[in-house]
Amino acid sequence: MASKIRGFDDYLESLPPITFRRLYQQPATALAIFRRMLPSLAKVFVTTLLYHEKPIPLTELESWVQRDSYKEREDAFGKLRRLHIMHETSGRVTLDNEFKKNFRLALTGGGEHNSFGVPMNSPDKKVVDVEFLDEYATKQFDTILDYMVQDKAVYEPSPGVKHLLEGSGLMERRGHNGSAITKNGFSFLLQEGNAQIWVLLIQYLEMSEQLGMEKTDVLHFLLMLGSLDLGQAYSVATLTKTQSIMLRDLRDYGIVYMRKLTSDRFYPTRLATTLTSDVSGLRSANEGLSAAMATNDNTGGAPGDKGFIIIETNYRVYAYTSSPLQIAVLNLFLHLKLRFQNLVSGVLTRKSIQSAISRGITADQIIDYLRVHAHPQMRKTILVLPPTVVDQIRLWQIEGERMKTTPGMLFREFSSTWDYEDTARYAEGLGVLRWKNDKKRMIFVTRHEQIADYLKRRATPGVAKKPAAPSAAS
Repeated sequence: MASKIRGFDDYLESLPPITFRRLYQQPATALAIFRRMLPSLAKVFVTTLLYHEKPIPLTELESWVQRDSYKEREDAFGKLRRLHIMHETSGRVTLDNEFKKNFRLALTGGGEHNSFGVPMNSPDKKVVDVEFLDEYATKQFDTILDYMVQDKAVYEPSPGVKHLLEGSGLMERRGHNGSAITKNGFSFLLQEGNAQIWVLLIQYLEMSEQLGMEKTDVLHFLLMLGSLDLGQAYSVATLTKTQSIMLRDLRDYGIVYMRKLTSDRFYPTRLATTLTSDVSGLRSANEGLSAAMATNDNTGGAPGDKGFIIIETNYRVYAYTSSPLQIAVLNLFLHLKLRFQNLVSGVLTRKSIQSAISRGITADQIIDYLRVHAHPQMRKTILVLPPTVVDQIRLWQIEGERMKTTPGMLFREFSSTWDYEDTARYAEGLGVLRWKNDKKRMIFVTRHEQIADYLKRRATPGVAKKPAAPSAAS
């Protein structure tokens, strides 16, 4: 089982350089990585270098950034290096040739690469509009969420989706009782829609070779989907064998729509067209845990429009809903006692809270969920939730905790005091330093990639040794 949920950014940065060289051979991929992966300052550096045919001094780029924006500058340079977009030689930098060539093509057009899909001009037999695609995508993806939180879901996803959920560590087999959600699964439910889609797609990428597909081709197609137009039909004739196989699987996730498997066209849904943007797909982070808020709900309205939870100071909870998914979500951290046609009631207890916490849900996540979905009557007060309830939920979590872990990496055995102090200053300037011991020359950082990159550059012959970061007094 995976120890934590892996984001797309972390996955992409872990790929070897040769994979990036192949990815950048497609204009759509180069554009997608530029749009999704790069911070604003890194985008400025890329557009500046895009039409420079010769390398330019790194110090020239550094001089464009204000002194108090040191952290942002190093973040931008670190991101460009980890994605192999920018290369540095003897203090001079240039863009990767493949990325430069195909990113130019993406911006100016031209060529016969079909990187952005081939639109279908002939009309479909049945009208497929944006509203239909949104409904289809929501139904498909909510079936997955519903299966994860309910013991006996009304509709079950395909066997391929079930295998993916177990392979990603979101669910696990428990004897003859079928599959059950894991601690990673709880964290997954609390993410926004775009992040949830990428969690599943990353696992799909990991399993692609077992399915007889080429991983780079899979990643090409996923990034291409993010550049397509919502509501437009695209031809399947220009797709590779791997991409044609993918269409059948992506239908199950609600990412693409095909009227039938033998259809000559496919439609990207909103889940696909937002893959490479900062815009959420069909739900926000606040709606991630209750994706089908309007399903079978007599209160009406769009998901998340109306609060439905009332909490009393005696820890009793009343939820005005008849949605099976909502009730299943509440059952994750609430001891349910009564259920009526459009109302369920229960109690927050030490056992119910600690049971949820043991599976990965945090006290803050429970509190945020209750606050977001609080009934309008409760919103008339400034604090929304009773302070005694909020404090007690946190205390019940603390009872089961003896220490707080911080993931990171320990650096030690520096060759000299100068090496140690210079690296510590650099890490502190980036905001990643969490602990240091001057006597033992040891530092603990939350992100090691930029530190390792800095040490490598500092050890390169010809690179001047200078203070890593501006001092606090400057």
